[in-house]
Amino acid sequence: MRRTSRIIRARRSSGTPAATATPRTRRAVRAGAAVVAGVLAVSLTACGGDDGGGKDETGGGADETASTLTLPRLDGQSLEVAAVWTGTEQANFKKVLAEFEQRTGAKVTFVPAQDPIINFLGSKIAGGAPPDVALLPQPGAVKQAVEKGWAKPLGAEARAELTKNYSQGWQDIGSVDGTPYGVYYKAANKSLIWYNAQVFENAGASEPKTWKDLLTTAQTVYDSGVTPFSVGGADGWTLTDWFENVYLSQAGPEKYDRLAAHEIKWTDPSVKDALTTLAEVWGKADYLAGGPDGALQTEFPASVTQTFTGGDQPKAGMVYEGDFVQVNIGETEAKVGTDAKVFPFPAVGDSPPVVSGGDAAVILEDSKAAQALATFLASPDAAGIQAKLGGYLSPNKNVPNSAYPNAVQQKMAKALVDAGDDFRFDMSDQAPQAFGGTPGKGEWKALQDFLKNPKDIAGTQRQLEADAAAAYGN
Repeated sequence: MRRTSRIIRARRSSGTPAATATPRTRRAVRAGAAVVAGVLAVSLTACGGDDGGGKDETGGGADETASTLTLPRLDGQSLEVAAVWTGTEQANFKKVLAEFEQRTGAKVTFVPAQDPIINFLGSKIAGGAPPDVALLPQPGAVKQAVEKGWAKPLGAEARAELTKNYSQGWQDIGSVDGTPYGVYYKAANKSLIWYNAQVFENAGASEPKTWKDLLTTAQTVYDSGVTPFSVGGADGWTLTDWFENVYLSQAGPEKYDRLAAHEIKWTDPSVKDALTTLAEVWGKADYLAGGPDGALQTEFPASVTQTFTGGDQPKAGMVYEGDFVQVNIGETEAKVGTDAKVFPFPAVGDSPPVVSGGDAAVILEDSKAAQALATFLASPDAAGIQAKLGGYLSPNKNVPNSAYPNAVQQKMAKALVDAGDDFRFDMSDQAPQAFGGTPGKGEWKALQDFLKNPKDIAGTQRQLEADAAAAYGN
């Protein structure tokens, strides 16, 4: 899976995320993430030990009402939908597709894709067999699909659902030059650290609020006999997420926007500061499950399950990643809210970071059936189905908050909706895929090398800048 979904600062040249955000949206985003961070911090603290579902008492979302969405009959028609989702995430999305089949009579086939999905789609299109709809995990990929002439604009019905159910920022980020192409079906809060509650209790560790506190907590866990962190370094995107949270909090939102657009170089002192901060964790081999070599051989799903397997003696006490970690926790015996708890990514600078990601449904083969599916995915009907299954957040503001299965997820969903347009989109997802979204290349590879050798900060910066300059064309 890929993490996975926010507002883009426009890049001035081609080959990168388009200037899709309106001036109003950019002003809203530049207002900062502090408000969202505050809401999130209060929310997660408030739901500390509760893993129950049921009605949410905090508000947010719409009341559960009968569906008003009308879909056409599509008997005899078939669709292919491609996404990089695997495991439980894929299985849950197939249940959404099954509901679409039941309502319309269409036949929908899920096509497993690989990262980078643009390359996967390119080979499919070259072979004359593109999927009808693809879930693209980067704004840059949406723009590339438009530039290549693959993506088709959303029709009137899908646009009406977007207007009704999404904030302006979420509409803008799925648009290119003002034309809507993408429905952001899935969102992610990527500023969370999950922990084994029994490990913390045994160690006498507390939830940290600042980076300095996090280092103290890590040492406390280490002193209790448990390795502090599990890192899924085999998947380079997890490492870019670590960097982005540190950089956003430490350097601030304005520099974050400029680095995302490559308006400042990766050799900038602010990047050096962020890498130096990261090395305070990555540079301590005993803090990483399996050491650096072990982390580089650990894929994201395993980084989660090994944190919540083994009772109070797991391979690690904490794992960083987004709300979707819940899907993988569900593959263990741990229960979210009791055995598995979560706190916001600690503040490195003045404010805690709030980094988002997401996946947009884009039509590649225009048809009545493809447009109907995009309309369905833009509705609270579709998102509500997957919300109930857990491990999922929707930016759709009309999904009932009570649809989410536990108090932890209800609070995160409410924080996402309440945030409106005040957040930062995943930086690597804004970059050209050659830099920010390709296994074994660009930022993914440079940060994997840095995890292996955190002392080489200058060399890492030079490599990042060389790869970025080549990918951005400047």
